[in-house]
Amino acid sequence: MKALLDRARSFRRRVDFESGEYRKLAEGQYPEALFITCSDSRVIPALITGARPGEIFELRNAGNIVPSYGQHAAGGEAATIEYALEVLGVQDVVVCGHSHCGAMGALRSGDDLTALPGVDAWLRLARPSLAPVLTGPDELPLSGVVQRNVVNQLAALRSYPVVRQRLDSDRLRLHGWYYEVDTGQVHELDEDGRFLVHAG
Repeated sequence: MKALLDRARSFRRRVDFESGEYRKLAEGQYPEALFITCSDSRVIPALITGARPGEIFELRNAGNIVPSYGQHAAGGEAATIEYALEVLGVQDVVVCGHSHCGAMGALRSGDDLTALPGVDAWLRLARPSLAPVLTGPDELPLSGVVQRNVVNQLAALRSYPVVRQRLDSDRLRLHGWYYEVDTGQVHELDEDGRFLVHAG
């Protein structure tokens, strides 16, 4: 914690606040994309995308889960999605899952989460749509479970009226990504439902 605190205290000296870039940020934000990803500390959207301050609006939670519309009336996820689209006018939404995901790993291995009731209740939102690939003949490796979860969360996003309206009028694009923590590779969901690595 000391290193984090020291860097926070010296932030103003390390960054050129005289350049005008930060003054412009104070006037308002105009992000290009809403980036929905896991709260895992190894997944850093700005690092992965090379985004500068103000370029991406972030929504992070365990397992990059998007509750279906109306499932949590006062949820932070719904509020963030609504604000990003209705107020900020974001035209791209990325749902990014990642390798070594603890949330998806817990679902895949059937961990007993009774000691973590909040985590258990949260993951219960993703469990039904993942059930076919968690056990039996269709059981997938962790990477496959994470990728299927990304697809499921994109489907949950489409349940939001604001998302449907913008998709129908070609004012919104949805993207599914799978990020490998150990290699840095980003796999993008294509129209055929495959996650592919594109040449940089």
